[in-house]
Amino acid sequence: FLNSSSSSYLRGLESEFGESSNAIRLELNRFEEAGLLAATSKSNRKYFKANTKLPLFRDIHSLLRKYVGIDEIIDSVIEKIGDVKEVYLTGDFAKGINSQIIDLLIVSDHLDKNFLVKLIDKAEAIITRKIRYVIMNLKEAKEYLAILESTEYLIIWREVE
Repeated sequence: FLNSSSSSYLRGLESEFGESSNAIRLELNRFEEAGLLAATSKSNRKYFKANTKLPLFRDIHSLLRKYVGIDEIIDSVIEKIGDVKEVYLTGDFAKGINSQIIDLLIVSDHLDKNFLVKLIDKAEAIITRKIRYVIMNLKEAKEYLAILESTEYLIIWREVE
C-alpha cells in the first residue's frame, strides 16, 4: 500500500527497485489507469492489488509464475497435497506488512495433512518464518473472505478450470 505521508512500504520499494517514491507512485497510478491494478483508499493510505477481474489476469498471472519458475513447483506440490481449489495469503503479509508469521487459507475438501505439515516444516526452516494455515471448504472460504476487506487477502493459487 501507499501512505500519502511517506510510507515505510514505499521506501522499501524505493530501495528494491532503485527508483524514487514519485516514480513508483507514477507507475502504480499508470498500472491502475490501465486496469492492471485495483486500488482502494482507507484513511490516508492507498492500497493496490492485482485486478483479478481483468480479462487477461489469468494469462498475466501464469506468465509471471512461469517467469519466476515457481509455476512447476506450485503445481507439483499442490498435486501431491490433494484436491486443492484455491490458496490465499491472509494476515499481515496480505496487507503489505512484514511479519514473522505467514498466514495461508487453503481451500480444499480432501487434503493430505501429513504431507502438508512436512512441507510447512521444510519451508519454515528455509524462510525462517512461521507458517500458519487454515483449511476450509469452498463454501466456508467464500463466507470467510466475504467478511474480510479486499486488502486483507491475496489469492496466490487457483485451480485451473
